[in-house]
Amino acid sequence: MAPQSAGFDQIRHGAQWHIRRGVRQVADLLLPPRCISCSAPLWGEAQVCGACWGRLQFIDAPLCDVSGVPFPFDQGEGAISVAAMVRAPAYSRARAALVYEGMSGRLISRLKYGDRLEAVPLFSRWMVRSGRELLNDADIIVPVPLHITRLFQRRFNQSAELARAIGGLSGATVAPDLLLRTKATQAQVGLSASARRRNVAGVFALTPGNGGKVRKKRVLLIDDVVTTGATVEACARALIAEGAVAVDVLTLARVVPGEGAPI
Repeated sequence: MAPQSAGFDQIRHGAQWHIRRGVRQVADLLLPPRCISCSAPLWGEAQVCGACWGRLQFIDAPLCDVSGVPFPFDQGEGAISVAAMVRAPAYSRARAALVYEGMSGRLISRLKYGDRLEAVPLFSRWMVRSGRELLNDADIIVPVPLHITRLFQRRFNQSAELARAIGGLSGATVAPDLLLRTKATQAQVGLSASARRRNVAGVFALTPGNGGKVRKKRVLLIDDVVTTGATVEACARALIAEGAVAVDVLTLARVVPGEGAPI
């Protein structure tokens, strides 16, 4: 490309950027963006207001190497919680971006039931930050599926939307339709841990003919929330039965013992 032509291209791209910025600023004045949690007006590209942001509890080290539950103090590299030692989960490692409590629960509810899909890019960035080590090891990303009747009611699977966004950020292969929920189950909300496990036992399977996609692969399972782990464990068992060498779990939030957030 001639230097003069390159210069014209730079001027054109610069002008287009200023035009887009101006349009966005005018749109913000006419229809100001609002916080996805409390609906307070925002300015710029933020999606969560300062007050709501300050109430979010992000999960950082130190944490259990298996469950991802945060520790109150550093217990050394590779430390495992007593709960994970007493009852080893079917998955290898789990990580979550946030503690599930009132504020994070509201954000997730807005996504699942309020059709706030514009929050997916933000949430996926949080998840990539928390699950970087899992993403580095993953051969394929698979979302927890909804049953077809639930999918029809909601019109989208929030876990699949998060998985697609995470795949786009990380470059990992995403298989949004690889797992099936073979029957409609009772909602997990309000059930005990043992009842949750019974509720989802044996309800997940690979779509026919897709066993080769997970055989000898390390799978990263994506969901919005881990509560007792019953759902992701049932998915992990189905994937391992089809030949996956290991299954890791990455979620937007997880319940932490002692936080007292009902779900």
